[in-house]
Amino acid sequence: MTTALDPEHVVVTEAVPDSDVPVQLMYVETWDGLYAPIGVRQPPGAGPFPVVLLASGNGGGGMAWIRDAVNNKGYIMERLLEAGYACAWLRYRSEVELGYHEGGPLVRDIRQGRDLFNRSPLEYEDEIAVIEYLKTLPWVDPDRIGLIGMSHGGEMVLKLTSDYDGVAAAVASEPASHEFLALNPDDTAFVNEETQLRNIEGMQMSEVDKVRARIDEPVARARCESITTPMLVMGREEDHLQGIFIASYQILAEMGKPVSWVSYDHPLHGYVVPVRGADGEYEVNDVQHEAIAAVLGFLDEHLK
Repeated sequence: MTTALDPEHVVVTEAVPDSDVPVQLMYVETWDGLYAPIGVRQPPGAGPFPVVLLASGNGGGGMAWIRDAVNNKGYIMERLLEAGYACAWLRYRSEVELGYHEGGPLVRDIRQGRDLFNRSPLEYEDEIAVIEYLKTLPWVDPDRIGLIGMSHGGEMVLKLTSDYDGVAAAVASEPASHEFLALNPDDTAFVNEETQLRNIEGMQMSEVDKVRARIDEPVARARCESITTPMLVMGREEDHLQGIFIASYQILAEMGKPVSWVSYDHPLHGYVVPVRGADGEYEVNDVQHEAIAAVLGFLDEHLK
């Protein structure tokens, strides 16, 4: 008995609401042999295409999360497809509290012919594994891969480009990069007594001067030193973490990195990823149109 699917290269194609471009649901092997789900969409033609990878928030959720994002957070994908980009929503393993800050670089060795690591891979390393896999596909232009990361996905952009120079451009939208900057939170953050993990949901870091005074600047600069990827950092006016967004940009700019900055006033955290409303239509206003146009302009500059 044979199967219609290749178990080592699983691809399931589904229709996308209100679109003629379907999604290919795929499982990509990461460095330790576990699989990360992604949802890929391609413009018409054979390619090779520039590709933009989308990451938002903390990990977990699996393929169900991917399908929901494609169906209900797909407006940005439609704009990318119209502009000639292939694109994909990514999922990755859950964030590890201070795993990046305290775990150090991943060291990969061999024991008895199999992999031996000094620690488990982290979520941004899953994204690198996905990038490296996509570069092997015939419809992908390996020299024209870009990233859009929002919130924790924006911090992942900073971590990834610090360790890896295999992407041509990256957008860090509202990057919650407190760990990357080695921020010492004030008492607006606290430790959950049950888990002994930090709760930073209500952390107030809107003023950049406050943030700059509380980060370990030598550590932050050492992490930024290796970044060569052109980057657009996006802030959000009145956001309680706006000081972190600005500091992320400022340090890169002060170090002469290829970085630019824009900031918009919008009530939605993640405004570059419009969502469907209760009526099933995407809720997109003029600010979001302007912000998405800025993202596309930046990507066009570096990927076309």
